[in-house]
Amino acid sequence: MKTPYVPHLYGEAAQAKLTSRQGWLTVGVASSIPWPQEDVWVLYDDNEYVLRGKKAGEERQAPCISTPCPRGDIDAAQTRCYLFASVLGWFKGGYVDVIGAVWGSGPVLYGSRDAFTTTFDGTKFFNCNYMPVIVDEQTRKALAFMREGKRLRHVHEPYSFLSFFKVVESQFTSKDRVAWIGTNLDLLDGDPAKRVAELKKQGFDVGKHLFESGRCAVAHASLGGAIVDPDIPADRRRIAEDLGVIAGLAARYIKVEAGVPDDSELYESRDRTAPWHGLLPAETLLKLQAGEEIKDLSTLGQLRDNKVSVRLWGREAPECMYDMQLAAEGYGPGVVSFLAVSRRTTVFLRFAVDFANGRIHTLLEEGGVTDQFSEVTEAEVEHSTRYFHSVVANSQVELCIKGVDPVPCEIVIPVNIIPQVPEKMVAAALEQFRRRKAQAASATAGTTMDTHAQVSPLGQSLKAPKSR
Repeated sequence: MKTPYVPHLYGEAAQAKLTSRQGWLTVGVASSIPWPQEDVWVLYDDNEYVLRGKKAGEERQAPCISTPCPRGDIDAAQTRCYLFASVLGWFKGGYVDVIGAVWGSGPVLYGSRDAFTTTFDGTKFFNCNYMPVIVDEQTRKALAFMREGKRLRHVHEPYSFLSFFKVVESQFTSKDRVAWIGTNLDLLDGDPAKRVAELKKQGFDVGKHLFESGRCAVAHASLGGAIVDPDIPADRRRIAEDLGVIAGLAARYIKVEAGVPDDSELYESRDRTAPWHGLLPAETLLKLQAGEEIKDLSTLGQLRDNKVSVRLWGREAPECMYDMQLAAEGYGPGVVSFLAVSRRTTVFLRFAVDFANGRIHTLLEEGGVTDQFSEVTEAEVEHSTRYFHSVVANSQVELCIKGVDPVPCEIVIPVNIIPQVPEKMVAAALEQFRRRKAQAASATAGTTMDTHAQVSPLGQSLKAPKSR
């Protein structure tokens, strides 16, 4: 299943997208996933969506999703929003369900206040990157029923049960459904597995029980037939106790049979280095993935000497980190280390690309600024300091080579470092830089500061860049 890079824009950039065209469909949603306070624009499966944020202090409204839509294309756009909501909810481990829609020449908000959701404090934390693209019609239907089931779970348990059952029922003939449920009941874990064991101990054929006392009892109300009577507590308890079992089966079908990953699974399994594979000769890539050392760096092809822009997630690359010279400079089992040098040769950053394990690491202590070749500017001090302290504070770095998707570096878990507020450290670094610059300008020749000093955001000495 395709899990492509999903571009995100925040704040003013997202607002610019909203004002760049006329004709928008906005759907109100009920959501159990944290919703951004500020607008977030995403490009998913070649379609634009803007998650409309709720700013703190404003009148509470239902969260919304806006998408470009000509006046005559409302139904198609709304269907697209349903699918986007289904996948987004599944991917983020909850639900996002559409509660209504409104069209306008401009991106109007959906006015209902009936749906409540959690909101983020901040503007650049929402991230649905690598969300899977659904092309199979059967999988789309399964996700739609899953969306309904999750939404109803704490609202109307019998109808939630029915929706979860439909996830499986919509995918099989009756005979194949019975066989699939029978096989997968014993593969559940946690509370659903305990409920299955309890039903078996009571002598139930669990698959038959779920169908007759669950699905049919909810869907039908024939005279004299089995029903879930809304006024009978025992009926409601039975459905509530069995709900986790059918929900577990539904999730298992989507996860295992349909192969739709969620965010946490994809985080564990995705090869972060994949966008760079095409820049390597096939033979070199196979050796690195097998954990071999590539001692001859000339065999790295286009990755040996390229240009890379370095940015923090949610930001553009600053001038001093745009189109940096990328050069391979070291190796290990399945790993190649790279040096990135700014165009003015004042900022240098290092990274380790672990092709064997599909991970990229920032080597924070081996980067910084130097005036060995050119005079360092305030902007370079500002951005290198923000880079360092943002990464220590768990921000994600992306490496961008033109023509391929950005590759993300691993989140840093600081050891023996107390993370500081990045902007506070930026202000302190700039103050120190200006003070030292003023002292240098007024000092006598005998006390002038060493203009070849190399300084990191923490002030320690750094290694000079190796010759290339």
